[in-house]
Amino acid sequence: MAAEQKPNLSVWTRPRRTREQPALSRAQIVAEAVRLLDADGLDTLSMRNLGARLGAGATSLYRHVANKDELIELVVDEVYGEIEIPDPDADWRAGATACAHSMRAVILRHPWLASVLGQVGLSYLGPNVMRLNDRMLGVYLAAGFDLPEADQALSVVAAYVIGISTSEAAWLTTLARSGQDEAEWADRLRETAVLAMAPYPRLAELTALYAGQDQPREDRFDYGLRRVLDGLAARLG
Repeated sequence: MAAEQKPNLSVWTRPRRTREQPALSRAQIVAEAVRLLDADGLDTLSMRNLGARLGAGATSLYRHVANKDELIELVVDEVYGEIEIPDPDADWRAGATACAHSMRAVILRHPWLASVLGQVGLSYLGPNVMRLNDRMLGVYLAAGFDLPEADQALSVVAAYVIGISTSEAAWLTTLARSGQDEAEWADRLRETAVLAMAPYPRLAELTALYAGQDQPREDRFDYGLRRVLDGLAARLG
C-alpha cells in the first residue's frame, strides 16, 4: 500500500503549480489581498471576498493558493519586502536602527500584520523574510556577535519593534474609527484623565508635567529602541 501522503504545512513547502491561469496570477492575488487587508482589516479577508474584488470566482484563487492560511503567508512575505534592508558594511547600530524604524513603518501601514505573525503556517520561510533575517544576522556578526548571539540580538530587536508597533497600530486604528485626530482625542479625554489619575500621586504629577505638550510616538519608539541597542552594545564590551 502506498505510503500516506503528509499534508503540506505551508505554501512554502509544497511544489508550486507550473500551469497558471493566464488571466490571474499569484502576484495579482497577493497584491489585491494586501489592498483588501489595508482597507477593511483581517476579518473581511476570505477567498470569496477576494475573488469578487478580482472579478473571479473563489475556485480561480484555489488554483494558486490552497486556503486562507496560505494566502496570509504570502501577504506577510509580500509586506516584509517593504522593510529596508541595511547595507551589510554599515555600522551595526545604524543598520539595526534603520531596519527597526522601517519595520515599524510597515506595521503602521499594514496594521493587520502583527496580528497574524506566527499564527499560520511557516511565514518565516518566505523569501523576503529570509532575506531580511539573513542580512541582519550579517550585520550583527560584523559587529562582533557570534552566530547564536546574533540570532538572539535579531530576535530581541524584532520583538521590541513588533510589540510596541502593534499597540501603536491598534491605537491608530481606534483613532481612525473615531473620526478624530490625536489632538482632538487628547482634548476630549484630558478632563476625564485628570480626574481618574488624581488619587495616584505619581500619575497625577506625570499628567501635570505633560499637560499641553505633545509626546511624539516616534520619540517613544526611538527611546525604547536606543535602550535595547544599548544593552546589545554592552554585550560587545
